[in-house]
Amino acid sequence: MQSFTSNQPQASLGSSSGLPNDSNNGGGTSTGGWATRILKECARAISEKDSSKIHHLLWMLNELASPFGDCDQKLASYFLQALFCKATDSGQQCYGTLVSVSEKCHSFDAARRLILKFQEVSPWTTFGHVAANSAILEALDGESKVHIIDISNTLCTQWPTLLEAMATRNDETPRLKLTVVVTASIVQTVMKEVGQRMEKFARLMGVPFEFNVVSGSTNLGELTKAGLGIQDDEAVAINCMGTLRRIGVELRDSVLMTFRSFMPRVVTVVEEEADFLSTREDFVQCFEECLRFYTIYFDTLEDSFPTTSNERLMLERECSRSIVRVLACDDASGNGEDSERRERGVQWSERLRKGFSPITFGDDAVDDMKALLKRYRTVWSLEVPQGRVDTLESGLYLTWKDQPVVWASAWKP
Repeated sequence: MQSFTSNQPQASLGSSSGLPNDSNNGGGTSTGGWATRILKECARAISEKDSSKIHHLLWMLNELASPFGDCDQKLASYFLQALFCKATDSGQQCYGTLVSVSEKCHSFDAARRLILKFQEVSPWTTFGHVAANSAILEALDGESKVHIIDISNTLCTQWPTLLEAMATRNDETPRLKLTVVVTASIVQTVMKEVGQRMEKFARLMGVPFEFNVVSGSTNLGELTKAGLGIQDDEAVAINCMGTLRRIGVELRDSVLMTFRSFMPRVVTVVEEEADFLSTREDFVQCFEECLRFYTIYFDTLEDSFPTTSNERLMLERECSRSIVRVLACDDASGNGEDSERRERGVQWSERLRKGFSPITFGDDAVDDMKALLKRYRTVWSLEVPQGRVDTLESGLYLTWKDQPVVWASAWKP
């Protein structure tokens, strides 16, 4: 494998004679195109430690892959990187390099513009925002002092709509305290600017507002009421937007019990619908689940952005880091920070039911989410599980072409 670089194996496209026979038939959105088949075969070869086959398939993928091509070529490019790292045991080094490059290349303004643009063209993130905001507003209705503990890395893009909703309610506008728990490598000065923008918007809306940041905590289970500034006369909401999957597997139950000890009126949980946990002992199964999920995600990006969109390329490169993390980093199944061991909604439901009871979304919340989806193409829809008591499932799903992709839920102690 000396012909491959150690960080990101990449080459120009090979000649058309090197393409699999069905390369022109799979199309950019096919889940059974040439990339899927070759990638799966390569994953099996790695699992079987067939070095000759691994070398041949990696070479083939390297010739065909391109981050600037169609969906098959993009999948080949990003999954090739992870497969190469797995085969050469270089995942940790590659992941560290990718994270370092990302942190150096992206400013706060660029990151915020990307988040807002993604919300404009796709409901992937705004679905969870609307669901969580609706649950928070309903659970804290009539309270005069509201304290939201925000454990997410969305740079507070969720909260302007909540502030606006609070300002337009008929009863007295509550006093809102927002405490953001920073779990990613976001510098304090960035959150200071976010806070200034939030305070300015709150004044514009006429909502009494206080903004605080808690950073430097590597274990959410170490959070305390005193550290978060929770007062006895405050109605508390805990907002977890893509948060739980980044907690080490063995720490998840204890972190949830820590949340429960704060006696919140509501805990909102939004996670992407993928299972990288129960499949972790079988590399091929984990690979196929990872490929399934990101094939859908890349499909949505292709539908939402122009082919030459820089925003689309940035989002896809973010995926590349997660793919390497899941497939090529040994500690991704352990207790380290940013574990990326995702669970499906039914799995999270069973875990949360150990200390919480589900809150059913009301008709107004469902109507809000349906209204949101009308802004986008009809391939997006809302799925409401109907009485699936056998699996203890709760919450709502955002679906893409009838495939669940994002799960939103609300809970109380």
